[in-house]
Amino acid sequence: MELKILGCHGGETSRHRTTSFLVDGRLALDAGATTSMLTLEEQMVLDAVVVSHAHLDHVRDLASLADNRCQGADRPLVVAGTAATIRALKVHFFNNVLWPDFTNIPLVGGGGPTVRLEVLEPEVTQEIAGYLVQAVLVSHTIESAGIVVSRDGTSLAFSGDTGPTERFWEVLAATPGLRAVLQEVSFPNELEWLAKISGHHTPSTLQRELLKFPRKDIPWLMFHIKPTFQDRVERELSQLHEDRLELLSLGDEFVL
Repeated sequence: MELKILGCHGGETSRHRTTSFLVDGRLALDAGATTSMLTLEEQMVLDAVVVSHAHLDHVRDLASLADNRCQGADRPLVVAGTAATIRALKVHFFNNVLWPDFTNIPLVGGGGPTVRLEVLEPEVTQEIAGYLVQAVLVSHTIESAGIVVSRDGTSLAFSGDTGPTERFWEVLAATPGLRAVLQEVSFPNELEWLAKISGHHTPSTLQRELLKFPRKDIPWLMFHIKPTFQDRVERELSQLHEDRLELLSLGDEFVL
């Protein structure tokens, strides 16, 4: 399984991109940077986007991705998420007001609608674009899911946006072939109050999560740091002296 980092920050500047990861060039996890970081040709190869939750920094590029694929793709793009996430996309995103409803707009070259929405039932393993995908509800301000993606005996976990949570770690403890955890952290320790009310982590709360999943052989790939606090959060993470933690950069690539 090949993983590419398209967006790994909790905000956007000329040097920061919001959450989006690419698996094997075919499956995206969230869509904060799918069009800003992929060529037109790479966008057409995508089979599906699994969305952790409906906040704009995780779905925004679905708009331009759908537009581009309508004109050039030969098959629908599957967009999968929990029921609340899919409902939010229908009502607030692909609603013919904020953006055209590409679920009802056919591909120019034929082959079906531009976008096909699919609901993920929490903790039920479902096949999405040839991958086994399991959504696990986590702790955020709206319904949000961590995602476990598996194929050919290899698994990758993605926390989505979350603060301290429990069930996600229980599921990962029973996940075979787990190779890495994409784990969010957003604010410095002094802003733990803000992390708490916004459903995010600081290095201190992350340290307590590490105790819930003590396996030392699984790297934690850190994303979602707010650009304003990048240096401070990185420094506080280093002070944890935890070898499992790895900071991500745009364009990083991993073979899992």
